[in-house]
Amino acid sequence: MKNINQTDLTKAAPRSPYVRIGGFAILGRTIDKCRAELAGLNGDYNFDCPLDNVLFNFKGIKGSDLKDCIAAGHTDEEIGTWVKSHGRPKTDEEIKAWSDAFKTDCAYASNPEKKEWFNEKCAHYGLDPAKTTLFNYLEIDDKASFKTTGSCPI
Repeated sequence: MKNINQTDLTKAAPRSPYVRIGGFAILGRTIDKCRAELAGLNGDYNFDCPLDNVLFNFKGIKGSDLKDCIAAGHTDEEIGTWVKSHGRPKTDEEIKAWSDAFKTDCAYASNPEKKEWFNEKCAHYGLDPAKTTLFNYLEIDDKASFKTTGSCPI
């Protein structure tokens, strides 16, 4: 593995899921978690988790293939280009619409498989699950966990 700049996720949170790389929401956070895992500094964070798989499923890529790309020491920009060029082709408009949806999507509150977990997590912070997006929750949890920035496993 090349010498890559990774965040020590035992001391600080990965990037916000809203941070876009190559136009993709989640990707900055996914890269941070992968780099930290490769360096043994991922703490409670997991690469190739359900959140990462939302991106992988959208693009039709495998976490293991992205991990190989990241392990090669590519920059964020190069990784964004790799994601765009692999898996299912997506237009810039499709990528933007997919990423923009996370600003308002409160589907975890109504998803039968996620509802109980999400309601409990929101209750911990006094959040209304019907008005809270997963990304909003993650940012709040990250800040609370590190008193400035996070320790949420997704």
